Amino acid sequence: MSETELWRRMAEHLPDGRLELWADSIVLSELGGCTVTEAIAAGLPFARIWRAVWEMLELPERYR
Repeated sequence: MSETELWRRMAEHLPDGRLELWADSIVLSELGGCTVTEAIAAGLPFARIWRAVWEMLELPERYR
């Protein structure tokens, strides 16, 4: 997964105008207590970040 794909997927499931705020402020325990933005900066795999977002948002399996 690319960074572009990660952002596209998150944009599909987060309200308009909230994506950046959510990525900067929501701490995900699955990412070791990082936000999405911090996880990207730390070089975590984009697929791992998406998995954590998917779990946090409780999305259906088809979006995994």
